[in-house]
Amino acid sequence: MVLMLIEALLVATLLAAGVVFFAPDRYAGKLAAALSLLPLAGSLWLWLDFEGSGNALLEGSEIAYETTVEWMDIGYTLQWYVGLDGVSLPLIVLTTILTTAAIVSAWTPIDERQSQFYGLVLLLEFGLLGVFAALDFFLWFIFWEVVLVPMYFLIAIWGGPRRKYAAIKFFVYTNVASLIMFVGFLTLVFAMGDSVTALSLPEIAKALHAGGAVGSIAGFAPETVKLFAFALMFFGFAVKVPIVPVHTWLPDAHVEAPTPVSVLLAGVLLKMGTYALLRFNFTMLPEVATDYAELIAAIAVLSVIYGAMLALAQQDLKRIVAYSSISSMGYVILGLVAYTTYGIGGATFQMISHGFISGLMFMVVGVIYNETHTRLVGDMSGMADRMPWTVGIFVAAAFGYMGLPLMSGFAAEVFVFLGSFGTPHLSLSPLFTAAAMFGIVIVAGYLLWAMQRTLFGEFDLGTDYEVGRAPLHDVAPLAVLLACVIVLGVNPDLFMGMIQDAINPIVDSLGGGA
Repeated sequence: MVLMLIEALLVATLLAAGVVFFAPDRYAGKLAAALSLLPLAGSLWLWLDFEGSGNALLEGSEIAYETTVEWMDIGYTLQWYVGLDGVSLPLIVLTTILTTAAIVSAWTPIDERQSQFYGLVLLLEFGLLGVFAALDFFLWFIFWEVVLVPMYFLIAIWGGPRRKYAAIKFFVYTNVASLIMFVGFLTLVFAMGDSVTALSLPEIAKALHAGGAVGSIAGFAPETVKLFAFALMFFGFAVKVPIVPVHTWLPDAHVEAPTPVSVLLAGVLLKMGTYALLRFNFTMLPEVATDYAELIAAIAVLSVIYGAMLALAQQDLKRIVAYSSISSMGYVILGLVAYTTYGIGGATFQMISHGFISGLMFMVVGVIYNETHTRLVGDMSGMADRMPWTVGIFVAAAFGYMGLPLMSGFAAEVFVFLGSFGTPHLSLSPLFTAAAMFGIVIVAGYLLWAMQRTLFGEFDLGTDYEVGRAPLHDVAPLAVLLACVIVLGVNPDLFMGMIQDAINPIVDSLGGGA
């Protein structure tokens, strides 16, 4: 309470956004990179100093860096309530690292209205940090909606030829999904009556776990009310993830967005959906999740296979990576519904791993585009001779996506598969796990095909540009992200220990095991 470290992190990020937004264009990129180091250093400090235990929403937990200040009373007490546990802290670290890397990667492609661009990127970071730190629903929802505004403008102003269409589609999809989710959550809260007096997420979760908190509404039984709330929240968050079939906004947004924005969209924004699913659906209403586990697992496997198949059919490198994100998020859903320590823990670790790998992949594609001015597989070949460092990192990142041992993707997928195989409440878990594992084969297929066509063979380019080695400021963030992928692959316990500590109370609440 005295140190208020989370507040300091948020204020530093918001002030940085304001300063950069009004700075002269010629200084904006360097200034934004320098100021982004403040929240980065702050998140690393929080990680190194972390002493929380358990899950922030459940009994018997110690919330790290917790601050509670009553805000207003509207029948329910609204609070400034923030804090971190082993689920949210790794996502805070991921956000700050990717934001700094994205800002540096934007120095080459962003050459107009630079101060506004970098200011909006930092405002986006501010919203993301708030989503992962807030523990009051009203406060959390404000941060959730704040994220939409800078992302809309970043796509609509600095995007490609169809940028306005992509930005509007993104905004409509995600805003309608937020409204549906909002209705679902409030239905649950109203059904709880006097069981809760505030919109504090821990208070609501603890009341639900105590049993008997949900009453009937309009004659509907409590079980029906829970299912209704679960379904609406699941749909709202599924759009943000996204999972099949509510995924169609994502490829358009990725293709039209400038590369640094795609890095944050794939690396962090998609994790808002899976993080919220874990916090709301799978933590607050575990009985509903386990009752419909087969359906949720089927949706997860469909996303894995269908997303990978769509990626296999693409010719645009950005679309390939975009569709592969849909596939990767399917593994997260499969791990969450397993309700084992390795299942939910692996799903959370997959969020972090995919954030680094997908951000790295988009960044590499952006560097290649900066030199060739094309992303089409058929327009180029032999890039390895002209851009050896960039291509080397591309190959390493692709192998990370395929689950190469000693890289974070391998650790994440192994955790998920171990956790999902033989789950008691999931009678078809061996079948679902085997089908999801087959997705890795498809991933290897489309990535190896794309690399063979574009990176190797005789040099050929379908555009009239000279291709040379990328500048150091383009390659440096690639190297940093690749290092993160390797370090987490070699030593997953840098995050996995705190993640498991936060996941175990969820598993124990259902009588599950490690």
